[in-house]
Amino acid sequence: MTAGALCGIDICPAFQAAYGPNTNHLSMKKILLALLFITAGQFASAQELGIRFGDVLGNTVAVDGLFQVGEFSRIHADLSFGDGVGIEALYDFLYKPLGGEAFNWYVGAGPSMLINDPFYLGFSGELGLDYHFNGVPVSLSLDWRPTLWLIEKTSFRAEGFGLNVRYVFGR
Repeated sequence: MTAGALCGIDICPAFQAAYGPNTNHLSMKKILLALLFITAGQFASAQELGIRFGDVLGNTVAVDGLFQVGEFSRIHADLSFGDGVGIEALYDFLYKPLGGEAFNWYVGAGPSMLINDPFYLGFSGELGLDYHFNGVPVSLSLDWRPTLWLIEKTSFRAEGFGLNVRYVFGR
């Protein structure tokens, strides 16, 4: 399918001769590569950075980062590897500590993408428990991330359980 066919119009023959019939495929790869670099750049400024083990968009391991955007909200981003490359950026709401200052629960949602053959795009939810050790710059969290895929095919995944182990910067 050509880039013009995606929009419902024909591309002129001169454009196809210069750039080839698969220009949308090359453009999509460039866009996805740019998103990958932007995501990697964001991990460099994370307040917490670590590893996620478990099911991450069908993959088994991810680089996991947290970015505070308010006192009770944060962006929870993952870059996962395995059967393709997965990217998630979830907006989490932190709730009052459970029992003590170091134990919180959170809920969130955001876009998810799996770069593979086929390509998947959708939304994930998140529900989890987070524990910050007192006096040690380490946090542990357990969460569940169901995902609703909208692009390549519409489907629902409920298998997204994982363990996050992160280093906390500035402690």
